[in-house]
Amino acid sequence: MSRPITLFTGQWADLPFDEVCRLASGWGYDGLEIACWGDHFEVDKALSDDGYIDRKREILAKHNLKVYAISNHLVGQAVCDHPIDERHQDILPARIWGDGEPEGVRRRAAEEIKDTARAAARLGVRTVVGFTGSSIWHTLAMFPPVPPSMIERGYADFADRWNPILDVFDEVGVRFAHEVHPSEIAYDYWTTRRALEAIGHRAAFGLNWDPSHFVWQDLDPVNFILDFADRIYHVDCKDAKVRTTDGRRGRLSSHLPWADLRRGWDFVSTGHGDVPWEDCFRALNAIGYDGPISIEWEDAGMDRLVGAPEALQFVRRLAFDAPSAAFDAAFSTNQ
Repeated sequence: MSRPITLFTGQWADLPFDEVCRLASGWGYDGLEIACWGDHFEVDKALSDDGYIDRKREILAKHNLKVYAISNHLVGQAVCDHPIDERHQDILPARIWGDGEPEGVRRRAAEEIKDTARAAARLGVRTVVGFTGSSIWHTLAMFPPVPPSMIERGYADFADRWNPILDVFDEVGVRFAHEVHPSEIAYDYWTTRRALEAIGHRAAFGLNWDPSHFVWQDLDPVNFILDFADRIYHVDCKDAKVRTTDGRRGRLSSHLPWADLRRGWDFVSTGHGDVPWEDCFRALNAIGYDGPISIEWEDAGMDRLVGAPEALQFVRRLAFDAPSAAFDAAFSTNQ
């Protein structure tokens, strides 16, 4: 097939990069979406160590893999988030966390995302996937009552913080693919439209389509592809299963941990949930998407060594190419 199938390494960052490459290659993946945590891709070293990029390329070549995107979700989350607290300290590099003063964390995170674009360009990668964070996500319940001006300030804050970042992306010829996701400035259909409007629809900012975050919100992942066709810069394949029919399990999942069967929904390995995958891949064909299909394994109820190769086979079967001609073209007598 023409589109490469890759493995997102974010959930494998406890393993050395070379080991993840060995596993992915053995299963038959074409390449990787490399996470900027663990030892997989270290932005500071990529810019300060002249041999760092070459060493990464050597490992990839040894395992016959290519890199199609790098992802810096964890640092991107801190650019706009409010509040900044111990959750962020747990996911951020110590040099970004610093003394933990919130505005300092946000500013250092923004500089790191700029450097991520520069490092991606050095690696020869043209897409960075990630999160934006949000200063207004905590207002979602709309109580205490939220004045419209507060929401407007949230989108203005996003634009103020991300436009200078996107200037650097433009300078180095790299695009940012924001993952539409709860806790971000764009988490559903209408907030995606509003976020794009806030930054003037500039081309440096597009979307990472991950349908797992749509199905439990009752959003249609197929129409999202069609409506945002010109903004789908990257694709992540992750699934989710909704279980809300017993009258006890709700969409907000009651602060229960992943894989707890009292939850109203859960992430599951690709092909085990409610995403209408065949319709989604047909929609990707319809918009002419020819980029990587990246499998993101997240399933607290399944061993990843089972889930990752199984998901690859599932996607290879369904992510077929569009035909070169309509089936009824053969009926024509004008041949």
